[in-house]
Amino acid sequence: MAAALASGLVPQARQWLQLHSSNITAVAVAVLSTGALLLLLVKAAQRGASGRTERRHRPEGWDIRFLDGLHHSQFEEAVRDLMRRDGAHDAVRVGGAGDNGADVKGTDPAGRRWVIQCKHRRAGAVGAAVGTPDLHVLNGTGRPVHGGDIVVLVTNGRFTGPAITFARSQRLHLVDRGLLEQWVSSSSPLWELLPHLPAPRRTSRRGRRL
Repeated sequence: MAAALASGLVPQARQWLQLHSSNITAVAVAVLSTGALLLLLVKAAQRGASGRTERRHRPEGWDIRFLDGLHHSQFEEAVRDLMRRDGAHDAVRVGGAGDNGADVKGTDPAGRRWVIQCKHRRAGAVGAAVGTPDLHVLNGTGRPVHGGDIVVLVTNGRFTGPAITFARSQRLHLVDRGLLEQWVSSSSPLWELLPHLPAPRRTSRRGRRL
């Protein structure tokens, strides 16, 4: 918007200067005013871009529609930020070429290592369902390669019936659109929303599990 306004203002300012070139004071005032206006417009555009970036990295106020509009790499970053929000402060995004089926990894406050694969669907619930092939990859690397205690696949879409059955048989955890929306909109960490998680790793000084 700032660029569009500038492209319209600059020719008008040049034309005005040509008509009033004999009035030096007026010319100086016009030049300074135009420059100040352009500077304000640029700063406003920068603040808008900064606000959008800050919102993307702050889970407060997110909803499922916001996640739908992200690029798949931004979706992975969003899952990482949600993990950090909940207390997995070492959560990192590792997705990309050669990620061996993991997009986000982190440790929860109970000392359990989380390995998460993310599948983003632009069309949300009506997009292609996540099937067993994606789970086969995650199941083959989540524990033996990445050392995960809890292995999860997160999507803003849905899973096929066979994928759900396979996940149950292999102790894989699924976060579909409904559960993701609950995770995003509530203050509850994911480890309080998923059932049948392994026991905490960390113990107290007296040897009791936390």
